[in-house]
Amino acid sequence: MTEDKKTTLLAQIEMMLDDRADGQYGLHDITQKQHALQSAWLAERDGHPAALIAAALMHDIGHLVHNPGDDPAAQGIDDQHEDVGNEWLARAFGPDVTEPVRLHVAAKRYLCATESDYFAKLSPDSVRSLALQGGPMSAEEVAAFRALSQAKAALQLRRYDEQAKVRDLATPPVQHFMPYVEAALA
Repeated sequence: MTEDKKTTLLAQIEMMLDDRADGQYGLHDITQKQHALQSAWLAERDGHPAALIAAALMHDIGHLVHNPGDDPAAQGIDDQHEDVGNEWLARAFGPDVTEPVRLHVAAKRYLCATESDYFAKLSPDSVRSLALQGGPMSAEEVAAFRALSQAKAALQLRRYDEQAKVRDLATPPVQHFMPYVEAALA
């Protein structure tokens, strides 16, 4: 990737998160931007590598790329934002970023199938979207998920995703996390 393309892409990501992520995040009293920042901050706080911090920041970028509107799950629509985000990010990032993004919905399904208390931790909109996304995994799906090279990173990202829904939580701004995004470029 040329320096010009890299600079343009980084500016586009920062603009999307700063200027287009002000919509409400599901049924929560936070914005998509706050959710992204909280996810990245949790990954940074726990000392994860740049790729997982970048994935945490951009895990819902699929919502911003195709803008399905507020709460499509309420309309019975699985917007498949994980696939949209993965496809968009794959232009410039390797699997250490794109796979956790692609798998964070599957990770929710996995955790619902393998941890007896996980379902109870889901917010009402996560429960609704879970039904649209296929529900808890079958035993065969669990085994296949476990075999994926990025399963552990996807599970960690999913846990941050569930925690990153705190109203008025102070986090660093988008610009703070952009060096991790840049470091994670393929």
